[in-house]
Amino acid sequence: MNDDLKKQINDKLPPDEELFELADLFKVFGDPTRLKILNALLCSELCVQDIADVIGMSESAVSHQLRVLKQMDLVKNRREGKTIFYSPADSHIVTILNTGIEHIEE
Repeated sequence: MNDDLKKQINDKLPPDEELFELADLFKVFGDPTRLKILNALLCSELCVQDIADVIGMSESAVSHQLRVLKQMDLVKNRREGKTIFYSPADSHIVTILNTGIEHIEE
């Protein structure tokens, strides 16, 4: 490989810090339970109890997974009285999930 090509490639690579963050993001998407939760939230804004009912898990387990998703800025929440409702944080989440499904269905 010549030095010009090597420099051109290196100039386009994201910084290591961004690559580590991206790897962490994909680790979160690597869990089927979190994917079920995210896909359920694509259909409707839901509270913990509703998510637990839909995916057949305990509220405690769902709360733990939601905490992980929230820490990675993949879900947002809003409070209505004592109930907290969750939804995807932004349209990028929808795009990532849909692109992944399209890829595996090819």
